[in-house]
Amino acid sequence: MKTRGFIRTGLMAGLGLISIITSAIAETDAKKIEPLALQKIMRDMGKSMQAITNGISREDWALVAKNAVLVADHPQPPLGEKIRILMFAGSNVTRFKEYDGKTHDAAKVLGELAVEEDSYGVIQAFAELQNTCLACHQSFRKSFQEHFYGAR
Repeated sequence: MKTRGFIRTGLMAGLGLISIITSAIAETDAKKIEPLALQKIMRDMGKSMQAITNGISREDWALVAKNAVLVADHPQPPLGEKIRILMFAGSNVTRFKEYDGKTHDAAKVLGELAVEEDSYGVIQAFAELQNTCLACHQSFRKSFQEHFYGAR
């Protein structure tokens, strides 16, 4: 019974983070500027995060594992776009790449724990994954959107 309470608490925090991410994507969608491929990649990762939340709530560890892999091994933008993004990051490029690496690592651990059906471990790993996403978004999202899509 403790597991369900713990899972519910983790899920509520996860749903809040997903709402923030979805809102940011919707703001960018409202603009008339041609979106970068990264926008679709981020949208797809958001859908995978929602599927992970759904899987955790139902203790569907196969669904969690499948979507954790999709986050960990998300596609990269085309080379030209990737260069533009790295140029945008400038002197913060190392930090930008570190966030991506931490996200990959956290999602990989999440997937492994889901395969083991370790519910407590899954909740902790999902929280870590959410924290890596949030840290990157707080550091880069606003300036990224202003740079590539103009000020709101």
